[in-house]
Amino acid sequence: MKKEKCADVYDIDVMVADESHEEYVDTILDTIEAAAKVRGTGIARRSHEYIAQKMREGKVIIALAGDEFAGFSYIESWGNKQYVATSGLIVADKFRNHGLARRIKHAAFQLARLRWPKAKLFSLTSGSVVMKMNTELGYFPVTFADLTDDESFWRGCNGCINHDVLARTQRRYCICTAMLFDPEDERCLLLEKLCGTLAKKETRKRKAGLKEDMKNGKSADVKNGVEVAKSVAGTSVRNPVRKSTELEKTPA
Repeated sequence: MKKEKCADVYDIDVMVADESHEEYVDTILDTIEAAAKVRGTGIARRSHEYIAQKMREGKVIIALAGDEFAGFSYIESWGNKQYVATSGLIVADKFRNHGLARRIKHAAFQLARLRWPKAKLFSLTSGSVVMKMNTELGYFPVTFADLTDDESFWRGCNGCINHDVLARTQRRYCICTAMLFDPEDERCLLLEKLCGTLAKKETRKRKAGLKEDMKNGKSADVKNGVEVAKSVAGTSVRNPVRKSTELEKTPA
């Protein structure tokens, strides 16, 4: 079957979700489960209420093409907010291969850094694409012992098909690779700064492309396109902190 053509990249808006986006929760869960089955990878199952609560807490990044779901990720703190996990990165099939996963990943990273600037950020993944994105942001491979010892986090792995490996090794290793961003490690901070610089250059380039499209009458929705260009590659995230307060693993 021929894959449905993706909407123009400029029409995909990456934002911090809130309670108004709860209507997308079931679609998000179905998309994550379907992707895990296709790739044969482990994934921690989450309930509708779990994801909805993360939205209400301002811990979810969602990508929408108009009113259509395009992608998702979320963040959560562990170990008395000393650690933060970025989890559940997924892009709907028709929107893949357009750089959207990178935008969502960068947005989730920026949101975590804004909310918990002193926390160590970590990621568990079996996907090479996510590993590459983590490396760009300043993550380094570490042992599982370097991650949070918060039992609530590790219980999230119980629903994964590879949980038996984690149990047999007494949580020393599993199928996933552990990666960590330490805000006290100069290497991490240098890579974070470099990534931010490159992202800003990419934003300027895309905004210039938008202006050119406007001149040539190619942009059907100029206002929306300009707004999206501002958040491309995760350089800026709409509503990063709420006023009231390939596939990545989702144990968090």
